[in-house]
Amino acid sequence: MSEPFPDIDRARSDTRALPQLIHFNNAGSSLMPAPVSDALHSYLHDEEKYGGYETAAIRAAELDNFYASFSRLLNCQTNELAYIENATRAWDMIFYSIPLQAGDRILTSVAEYGSNVIAYLQRAKQTGAELVVVPNDDSGQLDTRALEQLIDAKTRLISVSHIPTGGGLVNPVVEIGRIAKAAGVPYLLDACQSMGQLPVDVKEIGCDFASGTGRKYLRGPRGTGVLYVSQTMTESMEPAMLDQHAADLISPTQYQVIDGAKRFENWEQFFAGKAALGVAVDYALSWGINDIQQRNTMLAENMRAQLSAIPGVTVTDEGSTRCAIVTFFCKQKSATELQRLFSAESINVSVSSGSGTLLSFRQRGLDEVVRASVHYFNTETEIDLFIEKLRQFL
Repeated sequence: MSEPFPDIDRARSDTRALPQLIHFNNAGSSLMPAPVSDALHSYLHDEEKYGGYETAAIRAAELDNFYASFSRLLNCQTNELAYIENATRAWDMIFYSIPLQAGDRILTSVAEYGSNVIAYLQRAKQTGAELVVVPNDDSGQLDTRALEQLIDAKTRLISVSHIPTGGGLVNPVVEIGRIAKAAGVPYLLDACQSMGQLPVDVKEIGCDFASGTGRKYLRGPRGTGVLYVSQTMTESMEPAMLDQHAADLISPTQYQVIDGAKRFENWEQFFAGKAALGVAVDYALSWGINDIQQRNTMLAENMRAQLSAIPGVTVTDEGSTRCAIVTFFCKQKSATELQRLFSAESINVSVSSGSGTLLSFRQRGLDEVVRASVHYFNTETEIDLFIEKLRQFL
């Protein structure tokens, strides 16, 4: 039985691609609702009419709303936020700014995102630091007891993905934060998949840094992202890259980094996307993040239950807490072939391969899986049709 959700009809009418399309690729890039798309196009139209600099001056309040909106979403101060062009660069701006030397240790999870692992390995190669992968517990999430035991005097960073890209688990980020704080180790949270689909309270989590994107569960434009940097960490960190937005040139031989998290921004930005992402956050908050999480959980568990009842289908999601991302494979057809078949029926899904979560997939003997990621505007009727089509394909 469905959990109550306020005005699902309005949520769907605000999503113009529906009902001609079933969109189960929200973990890749969700569908912008009408208010967000309208805000984006309106801003771009003004740039066409008035010029880029002039539009930024006219719409300064809308650009500033980005910081106010995210401060409400993440429970932080506006000066702890930076607008970055995507989640990867937001994450990079922190990771590449943390001093490392030979013997230093970076602790991460088995299900860590492949791009992050590449960055860990690159800096380990450059500096002589060591990457340490914390094992999972029996449920498949990061083992917090093992994490405590692995921390030592050489540990310089704990860096974890809140929700991995290739599965439905939710890592125990609050407990990780407690452990990091007790050990005095900086904590970097990749919240790319979690912002917008479940509460991300940076104070409750206890992370020092968090990166996120606009295009996924926040339903914002592509090419937009956010970085949270706690006030206690900002002043002690100098970004790996600076420009004249992040710092002031005060003499021919001296510069001064600006205050707050904006020191991690670039001068040139996707201003239309920044304004529209603020609208997207406001839109998500208007539905209520707890209500969104409750509905997403119901829809995902419905899908998992129906998938598990199909002979030859294996659901591959791990964790004691699971989210709106559902992954599975079939004996009869490859994930790539199933994606093609679904696409022909106007059903969007994606394929997660080993490159995204190589450590986890190799440990579990997985090659590729179908990733069907639901969101609150999806319906049980859409899931039933998805299951019916899958049975036909098989």
